[in-house]
Amino acid sequence: VRASHILIKHAGSRRKASWRDEHGVRISATTRDQAAAQLRTIRDDIVSGKSKFDVAASRISDCSSAKRGGDLGTFGRGQMQKPFEDASYGLSVGEISDIIDTDSGVHIIMRTG
Repeated sequence: VRASHILIKHAGSRRKASWRDEHGVRISATTRDQAAAQLRTIRDDIVSGKSKFDVAASRISDCSSAKRGGDLGTFGRGQMQKPFEDASYGLSVGEISDIIDTDSGVHIIMRTG
């Protein structure tokens, strides 16, 4: 499959730093519920047409894929964390997931291929 995502890290994330928060100050102060609420608002804006997925990803995602609009390229089974993989394979092309929890943080995923 091919997918893009937006990741928001939180205090429970396995790595508490990102390109947006090099020292993890914001990430360490963010609860999982706060991260999920922020991501839910972003998802709602994308679905309603107020925002575009790639633009939101490049501004907000804690993943280095932000510089590619969240694009992760193609991947097969066993290459991503299980909840992420299951969600990605369960989507139709163009569909956006609900909030997905992994050890990295909370995500929304858009299957692109």
